[in-house]
Amino acid sequence: MTTARRDTYTPETLLSVAVRVFNERGYDGTSMEHLSKAAGISKSSIYHHVSGKEELLRRAVSRALDGLFGILDEEHACVGPAAARLEYVVRRMVEVLIAELPYVTLLLRVRGNTATERWALERRREFDHKVAELLRAAAAEGDVRDDVEVRLATRLVFGMINSIVEWYRPDGRGSSEREVRDAVVRLVFGGLRKEA
Repeated sequence: MTTARRDTYTPETLLSVAVRVFNERGYDGTSMEHLSKAAGISKSSIYHHVSGKEELLRRAVSRALDGLFGILDEEHACVGPAAARLEYVVRRMVEVLIAELPYVTLLLRVRGNTATERWALERRREFDHKVAELLRAAAAEGDVRDDVEVRLATRLVFGMINSIVEWYRPDGRGSSEREVRDAVVRLVFGGLRKEA
């Protein structure tokens, strides 16, 4: 009987295990011992790939942030009326959240207790501000309502989208990614669009 090598982890598979454990136990509640047990490898094997758990956290939240910021560089987020660009960004945010669910879940749970967490929170705020600027531009163009303060509207939109991490499970028993994405867009823009 052949035994599989226990130290065949790549940085990517190790990151996947770490994100799962961080989401289950919380980042602060996770030790290197927890990570090594979950991965089935020694702590020294983990250190072969990364300097420690904070590096794993930074890689994980970077993956989520890169996905979100990448949306803002896509053609449909850059060209056309602000309302159309905003709708595209909202649609893509839901898609990225679902595609990178464990990573975005971890990003949304960081609290600012470490340098990496503070960096992630600052980057999240930067993304939020860019989406708020799009909303402000859409209101200035007259395509979305201007009777709700932009910061409040942005928080409500993010609240709806970010809550998906708490209940969405890609196991096929609930709503599909497309159903969730389309429902969010309908609800957000049904409330934001100016009434004729």
